[in-house]
Amino acid sequence: MLQAGDNAPEFELSDQHGESVRLSTILNKGPVVLFFYPAALSPGCTREACHFRDIVTEFADRGAQILGISADDVAKQKKFDDTHNLGYPLLADAGRATAQAYGIKRLIPGLPARRATFVIGSDQKIIAAIHSELNMNIHANEALAALAK
Repeated sequence: MLQAGDNAPEFELSDQHGESVRLSTILNKGPVVLFFYPAALSPGCTREACHFRDIVTEFADRGAQILGISADDVAKQKKFDDTHNLGYPLLADAGRATAQAYGIKRLIPGLPARRATFVIGSDQKIIAAIHSELNMNIHANEALAALAK
């Protein structure tokens, strides 16, 4: 898995509305909190995504944007957003190339990517890398702390 100080790999993926999202373009507006989750609409991923939603203004106050990403297709990402009113881009990494580039793709084919969050500075350097499969709130909480430094 990539760590703080590494360059964040570029990607361009479709969000839940079918719009193209490119990392470098988003970074022109400020830092990005990119969180990978295993499966849209699953209980753990819902808790994690809703926690990000609930404190989105704290990220905005720090000039940061949230991007969620999983291997789910655009339609499932849209259903996830519509069901929980998440309000931030959910990216479809159906081919799992982005998860692989960030070092979180599992070795066993067919299994979802590991849960991980990367705080990425405007210079495309990773400020913090957070991983926990079980603590759903640690991702947003530690990302906020990293942005405060």
